[in-house]
Amino acid sequence: MCLILIACRAHSEYPLVVAANRDEYFARPSQPAAFWPDAPNLLAGRDLLAGGTWLGINRQGQFAALTNIREPGVPEPTDLVSRGHLVSEFLTSAEPAEQYLQQLQPERYNGFNLICGDLAALHHWSNRGGTPITLDAGIHGVSNAALNTPWPKLQSGRQALQQCLIQNHSLCPDDLLPVLDHRQRPPDDQLPNTGVGIEVERMLSSRFIEGQAMGYGTRASTVLLVDHQGQAQFTEWSWNTDGHHCGRQDFEFTLQPLPKS
Repeated sequence: MCLILIACRAHSEYPLVVAANRDEYFARPSQPAAFWPDAPNLLAGRDLLAGGTWLGINRQGQFAALTNIREPGVPEPTDLVSRGHLVSEFLTSAEPAEQYLQQLQPERYNGFNLICGDLAALHHWSNRGGTPITLDAGIHGVSNAALNTPWPKLQSGRQALQQCLIQNHSLCPDDLLPVLDHRQRPPDDQLPNTGVGIEVERMLSSRFIEGQAMGYGTRASTVLLVDHQGQAQFTEWSWNTDGHHCGRQDFEFTLQPLPKS
């Protein structure tokens, strides 16, 4: 994932609202969202190269998503564990998020942001500084830097999500698609300097990335809604190399939380 927007206990009907874009090289093979045959409680897309995922939820109501940290010039060792396993392992472990984060070995992974938890509490942690934190009620966002870094697409995305929640008492996934399918790039003087050069900064600056020339862009947009009754709606839109819609997956199910010990 390269853009995750989360409304955490910020809507009267939906304690969890997620809108996220997965940006990836077009050549990297993946499967669209589905319940996994080998993990039938897990709903997520699947990276066919390394076997993990970028965002998912299980039937017990645990959620996780991750982004990579943009670190140009920093070598990425090839013998480390794929970051996508952080999401799939948490969602198949049935461990509370706090316990899962405590036992992680951050040196086994390249730079990441991980958000994980359930309706009671979501947690964020990055292996590039800091300790795990619990997200406050409100609207949060993460891209390829620290949580709530004021990049233009993150600031505008959080504002757009907030406006969508204000305007819609009863939400459906389609209400949030315009938040993600937003391709306008901010002016150059608002762009961050992350060391990748101005042309790449421009290409990566919009919420929806059109990067055909680099073989990289937004490949999937996902919306997750969970209401107070534990009813979950999960919609994923797929995009082709030209930035055109090429598929949609819809799921609705009732969460089945694990009994409290």
